[in-house]
Amino acid sequence: MRVCSLFSGIGGFEVGLRRAGFDVVLACENDPAAVAVLSNRFSNLSIHRNVETLSSLPNCDLVTAGWPCQDLSQAGAVAGHEGSRSGLVKHVFRLLGRARKKPAYILLENVAFSLHLHRGVAIREVTKNLEDLGYNWAYRVLDTQYFGLPQRRRRVFILGALHEKPEAVLFDGNAESSNSDHPLQVGFYWTEGNRGVGWTPNAVPPLKGGSGLSIPSPPAIWDRSTKTFFSPGVRDAERLQGFRRGWTSSVVAAGLHDRVRWRLIGNAVSVPVASWIGQRLASPRRKSPDLHELTRTQRRANFGWGGPGSQVVETHLSIEGPRKPKFSSIAEFGFEDATPLSKRAAAGFLQRLVSSPLRVEDEFIKDLAAYCDRYDLIEDRAA
Repeated sequence: MRVCSLFSGIGGFEVGLRRAGFDVVLACENDPAAVAVLSNRFSNLSIHRNVETLSSLPNCDLVTAGWPCQDLSQAGAVAGHEGSRSGLVKHVFRLLGRARKKPAYILLENVAFSLHLHRGVAIREVTKNLEDLGYNWAYRVLDTQYFGLPQRRRRVFILGALHEKPEAVLFDGNAESSNSDHPLQVGFYWTEGNRGVGWTPNAVPPLKGGSGLSIPSPPAIWDRSTKTFFSPGVRDAERLQGFRRGWTSSVVAAGLHDRVRWRLIGNAVSVPVASWIGQRLASPRRKSPDLHELTRTQRRANFGWGGPGSQVVETHLSIEGPRKPKFSSIAEFGFEDATPLSKRAAAGFLQRLVSSPLRVEDEFIKDLAAYCDRYDLIEDRAA
């Protein structure tokens, strides 16, 4: 299949779909740093710099768009679908409407919170546009931690299909149960502490492009066995998204700071999730899953489908991944450029946490306080 990629970022869809045998013929991205990565990693790929000035799409079978999430994210401005960034998805439908031959599929990606922001108005608007163009549609929340990478990253993928039922692509049967409930290591966000900590057993919380001040915000990891705390480095973060180590190194070659790399990585589409969807799309004849046994609900639904003249069905699946999920804990990941959490970061987080109404394990608080005390002892000895 030929793929046209809009809002390409650093190529998460491209890498994943190429692994599934797809041919990417066009990328569209306006971030100069992301364009530098795409140009470095995809030779001979045509890259357009502005979706607003893109007049038409070349002949293709699939259009992908991980459209900007800043206005839809819980950590962002929550301006909604009409925000200046997230509202750019309208250009996807403009280009589809102008296509001489509509592509068979359209695959969109955004933060899972967009399903519920302003009571789901953004998703309803997107699916209505798909229906107006003649597409059946399905959405499903998929979590990176069920695809072989220890990162809890819930994203909603919306698939439009002209000639088949897209729910059969995104669902392959009920998943197996999760793994261990007393993890050796736990990921969390040390930049939080008042509203939440992103507590994630056996994995890191979702990698973010940065804080509200555009400062890199890597997660931290608590190791119970050593009673220590550390943060993954930028090359670890690349691997946590499914890219190979050094994928964004062209940013450094261009003289830009590592914070730019964190932003690009945090905004990327996870490669193994894109690859799984691509493999499902490429399957010659998929057996339609039995969807009748699923419990219908509209409360925190993470899987739904509909189409022109069809009734919308929404349900909740217990695991947001394949029927046979692939688990990988952070204890097995093999961090290559991790650094100890600084005394300033640890002490600031501890202070915010103990003064907040949030509750975490007592052992975590004790280990964090002892970690800060050890820092003081080391500094005293050095002095």
